[in-house]
Amino acid sequence: MDVLSAAEARRLAVAAAGLGAPAGAARAAGGGAGRRAGRGAAAVSAVLRSLGAVQLDTISVLARSHVLVPYARLGAVGPEAVAEAYWAEPPVAFEYWAHAACVLPLESWPLFEVRRRYFRSRYGSARPDLAPVRAAVLAALAERGPLTASDLGGAKRGGEWWDWSDSKIAVEELLGFGDVVCTRRAGWRRVYDLASRAIPAALLGSAPSDDECRVALLAATGAAVGVGTAGDLADYLRCCSVADARRLAPEAGLVPVTVEGWGQPAWASPAWLAALASGAVPQRSRTTLLTPFDPLVWTRDRVERVFGMRHRLEAYTPAPLREHGYYAMPVLAGGRLVGRVDPARQGATLVARHVTFSGITGARAVPAGATVRAVAAALREAATWVGASAVAVERVTPPEAAAALAKEVVR
Repeated sequence: MDVLSAAEARRLAVAAAGLGAPAGAARAAGGGAGRRAGRGAAAVSAVLRSLGAVQLDTISVLARSHVLVPYARLGAVGPEAVAEAYWAEPPVAFEYWAHAACVLPLESWPLFEVRRRYFRSRYGSARPDLAPVRAAVLAALAERGPLTASDLGGAKRGGEWWDWSDSKIAVEELLGFGDVVCTRRAGWRRVYDLASRAIPAALLGSAPSDDECRVALLAATGAAVGVGTAGDLADYLRCCSVADARRLAPEAGLVPVTVEGWGQPAWASPAWLAALASGAVPQRSRTTLLTPFDPLVWTRDRVERVFGMRHRLEAYTPAPLREHGYYAMPVLAGGRLVGRVDPARQGATLVARHVTFSGITGARAVPAGATVRAVAAALREAATWVGASAVAVERVTPPEAAAALAKEVVR
């Protein structure tokens, strides 16, 4: 059994997530370290295929989460390239439930049959009163082509956010069952279509067993995380239980490893282990802000185990109780999570409402100069990307680092 140091496991996690800096990249202090060549739709599609899933979320600060994921890996990718990569015609991706609501590569459609079977068995007969509504939705799509929830009669009854209309509930059930698919969006609205029309026949005709789906998804997960516990593997796409991950990891081609300090069994991708042994895994990383929904930080206990950071989304925490900010974005630099930034846009200025540096303990009251420069570089690059001409910092923890950071962000 391979034994990995904590540092090696961290390098694997960063590299597998597509965030490693290639040899010869500019130093982190220079900003944009590790930016890959190409920022068009092909590059964004490659990111999606490598990760296996990109999470969607309604919150938009600098940009929506599904745009921030390729930005973290590619640099200043444009929204048009992201839209083309995710919602092209003919379809190259689809939306479905994986780690959460996610954009998924179209070729993975057959593998999510394990979840579609679950939805059909659990909810297929749960609302018999909606059977006529489901039939009407399918008939409308067959007759009129792809439609939004508004086209189908409206998404809400008029009450609270989740007070969905019967037609919205019906079309979302059909999405879960696999009768309906979303392969593009109009604005932020899902455009629904019949799966039989939108999904290629070769993919529709493939029906792997539940375990075959789980094995293939675990293999893809192993490639996307590098190394992880059974809990990490199960949580990534949420298509199997922890017990299933333990049972099927060897069949998925993952190999057992021991990671120093983890205190629990782990499995690794043999390809990433080989890359580590040959010296092909980068020592450093991109210097960038990460959305709180980035796949690298999806699994909260993994983030704490691998990076020593307790990462939580505080958007739904009452403002007085927030420690790091409404949308605190972890900062990746040098292969580590070195802090958090809670950003906002005010006119032509990117405002860092709260910058928190990590790992400031003991006698050292301020972060190292290289860390301050890295956070400043990440802020400057993000500002340029969103079209801001200036960066302002409102609050810094520890406050002793405020002057140095303010000086660096205006470079």
